[in-house]
Amino acid sequence: MIWTAGFRTAVISPYEQLQFSEPRGFVDQTVRQVLHMAGGGEALRVRLTNRYGRTPLTIAAATVAVGHRRAALTFDGVEKCVIPAGEEAVSDPVDLPVAGGTDLVVSIYFSEQTGLATHSHKPAEVARIADGNHVTSSALPWTEQVEARFYISGVDVLAPQDTAIAVAFGDSWFEGVGTTTSANHRSVDFLNRRLSRGWVVNQGIAGNRLLRDGVGEHALARFDRDVRSIPALTHVLVHFGINDLGLPGMLGEPSATADALIEGFGALADRAHRAGLKILAATIGPFAGAGPGISTTEGLTIRREVNDWIRTTDAFDAVFDVARAVANPHAPDHIHPALDSGDGMHLNDKGAEVMADAVNLDDLAL
Repeated sequence: MIWTAGFRTAVISPYEQLQFSEPRGFVDQTVRQVLHMAGGGEALRVRLTNRYGRTPLTIAAATVAVGHRRAALTFDGVEKCVIPAGEEAVSDPVDLPVAGGTDLVVSIYFSEQTGLATHSHKPAEVARIADGNHVTSSALPWTEQVEARFYISGVDVLAPQDTAIAVAFGDSWFEGVGTTTSANHRSVDFLNRRLSRGWVVNQGIAGNRLLRDGVGEHALARFDRDVRSIPALTHVLVHFGINDLGLPGMLGEPSATADALIEGFGALADRAHRAGLKILAATIGPFAGAGPGISTTEGLTIRREVNDWIRTTDAFDAVFDVARAVANPHAPDHIHPALDSGDGMHLNDKGAEVMADAVNLDDLAL
């Protein structure tokens, strides 16, 4: 048996230059969070993070639940844990079997002021927040809910030795922006439902870029931590580029060039291959409907040039042509109206399913 990733969620700093949600902290509050498991095992460990915190983080108490079964989380045998700024903590193993496709519920009580939280900012899932310690309460008397995950980076599961998994490494098209909140209709969820063995964990960050920091560390900077560190990993799926072309207008920066994006994708492919991984690349999705400042003539022209390269290069082990799969055939720089979430830049539930279906499972032989 091996410990590997049954769930992952990529986190960002609350001090980012560009923010799509309001950073926050907690004091004398319980935060209850639902984690939709990509894969399962005979036991589990919960990974907590204070990666971007500026002060120590006190975990006064925490529990994990699967269905009606609940267990306390301990750290080196004790329930209270202090995570130094910039560090992470992994719970002791919990003898609680969990299956892929089920929901794990983690409740954490913060007795002391946390400061602004390390978080996942657009996970298509809500955290529920209540005053006081309610980690053992079956019904949380929550007073607030917010779309985010706080202080969680993943769940490890104890799985068979021959388990093989993949990671979806990219932006909002993986994280799930545009899909129905709490419905588990992200593209990665739909892809996991197609797999007969193995699974794909989700390391998408809405707003993340291939080449530059801005919303989360850029792909090449976070590759070792968010991809290579995962045990039993065999494949990495990537979707980057939209934010390299669309966000500069919001940040007062020049757009990435086609040459720079191609060089960046090539470097990512080289990093994957040197790690012994197969890499599947998505073409850059259409975003002409996103509006002025994000969708520009220059950016859309670069998108087409880079996509032509992605389709024809031998840098990747396989390509899944998301751009063609979700495009309006009459206006291919736009998302098909039936697949558009309404903002011209993100996929709705059906669009996320189409994105997942664009992956040839023969290329993802887990």
